Amino acid sequence: MLADYAGQLACGDGEEKKELPPFESKEKSFKEVPEGDMTSSSRFLQAELELNTHLRRLSFSEPVRYIYNPLEYAWDTHRCYVEKYCQGGQSILFLGMNPGPFGMAQTGVPFGEVKSVVDWLKITGDVGHPEVEHPKRVIKGLACTQSEVSGARFWGFFRKLCGEPAMFFRHCFVHNLCPLIFMSTSGKNLTPPELLKGEREALLALCDIALCQVVEALGVSMVIGVGKVSEQRARRALSAAGINVRVEGIMHPSPRNPLANKGWEAVAKAKLEELGVLSLLNNTSTNHPCQEF
Repeated sequence: MLADYAGQLACGDGEEKKELPPFESKEKSFKEVPEGDMTSSSRFLQAELELNTHLRRLSFSEPVRYIYNPLEYAWDTHRCYVEKYCQGGQSILFLGMNPGPFGMAQTGVPFGEVKSVVDWLKITGDVGHPEVEHPKRVIKGLACTQSEVSGARFWGFFRKLCGEPAMFFRHCFVHNLCPLIFMSTSGKNLTPPELLKGEREALLALCDIALCQVVEALGVSMVIGVGKVSEQRARRALSAAGINVRVEGIMHPSPRNPLANKGWEAVAKAKLEELGVLSLLNNTSTNHPCQEF
């Protein structure tokens, strides 16, 4: 069972090099996320809690020995992020693959490099611990002093572009397809392609269902996968569910991606301009002038 393990997985690191195979899910849907008078953030959190329930039933074999789920031990800060920035009426969902060891694993926020989360997003809250921690991957929460490159690049880019979080979140929100982090006995991060086929398919099938719920709850018109795997999973899952949402992608900012190390911000900016998204993010108000690269 999930509670018997604990671990870490880089946030889509190197994912451009691998494509996950098709899957078949025995679980076609979760219970419907209620609408009524619930806010977008409440419906979003409800979908995540439902996903957590299903993920706890999974088990994983070697090479996986540790699994962390920050949607459990970092729920306080994660809920702060969602309630603060999941506002409703947002048209674009940036979709990462899963948490990084010094990002969301520590903060509960997608691409959640600590400095960006604390200083720019102004997220607060308590972060606990998984039941079992690898000695090389101890959770220190918002007190973690190690920076995660992917998260620093991602949020740093939008901070330069938008000035203030309100400008970014007026039209956009950020989410991860899978909330789990895996690692081996040695502490090596394991990406989904490295899991056993059946276990990987069971995991991602559940995550795909949750993604469809989240997209419908938010009512976004475009999903932008951060990295090829996220883009491919989103396109496949939403198409199979008959959800008419445009799916695009941008390069992942991982330091394991040589192209990202040559100037990820310029590549991301050009792609967002091509997609017609850049104009939504450029801050033209006199209070928070847009910063140029």
